[in-house]
Formats: sequence, structure tokens, C-alpha cells
Amino acid sequence: MKKQLDRSFIGRKYDPVIFNVTEKRIKLFAEATGQTDPLYYDLNYAKREGYPSLLAPPTFLTTVAYEQEDPYKYIRDLNINMGQFLHANQEYSYFLKVYGGDTIKMYQEIGDIFDKKDGQLQFIVFKSTYLNQNEKIVAKAKSTLVVR
Repeated sequence: MKKQLDRSFIGRKYDPVIFNVTEKRIKLFAEATGQTDPLYYDLNYAKREGYPSLLAPPTFLTTVAYEQEDPYKYIRDLNINMGQFLHANQEYSYFLKVYGGDTIKMYQEIGDIFDKKDGQLQFIVFKSTYLNQNEKIVAKAKSTLVVR
């Protein structure tokens, strides 16, 4: 039987990440993910449609986690080799839209650690909450990793 992950890490919180959303970053992300909606590219169009700036595509917030010095700190904290895990699931709940010019603060924590198949498969649930510059929740995310 393989070594079990330390469940005392459940609930561990990490330093918040602050990220300035720029129109350029929105455009780059939209291009990289094959988006075609002009709300992600054309500022004049977005404003004509009543938006204050370019609209960020739905999964854009994923990029916020990579704006910190060590985006995989929680993996290292759990003594997991970078080649031992796979991304198993990602869920988002959206509350407000994100626009160019917003400042997003992401709070992160280990939400759960559990296993299946008598411990052969171990899972880590990592939760993120995203607030805008007005301290309003714009989204919540839950990422599940499976450790091999």
C-alpha cells in the first residue's frame, strides 16, 4: 500500500494572489483558447454592448494561480513528486463578470484529501475564491487532482 497523504493539510490556506487583469492578457488568453467572441478582443464592440472594458473569458481566472512565485507549493507541501499527479476535475461557479482593468485577489486552500480503491487512488481538492477590487466574489473554483 502506498503512503497516504497527510490529511492534516485539509483546510490549509495559502497567501492570496493579487492579479491585475489587462486587456492585453484577456486578448492573449482568448487567442490561446480559440475564443471568437468580439467581447474578448474588440474594446469598441464591448463598450457598444454596454461593458466597461473587454470581458474575460470564463476560464481566464485559471491564469491567476500562475502569477505567484510557486503555483505548486501545496503539491510540494504534501511531498508529492510533480510527475505523480494528474488533473482530474475543474469546477467553476461564477457570480460576477471580470473585465480588463479589474484587480483580482485569489484566496486558496486545500479543501479535502480523500482516497478510493483502498488508498490506491488519492485525491486532493484545492479550492479558490476570487474577489474583485470591490471585495465582491466574482467566482469560486474547485480543482481536483489524483495522485498516482
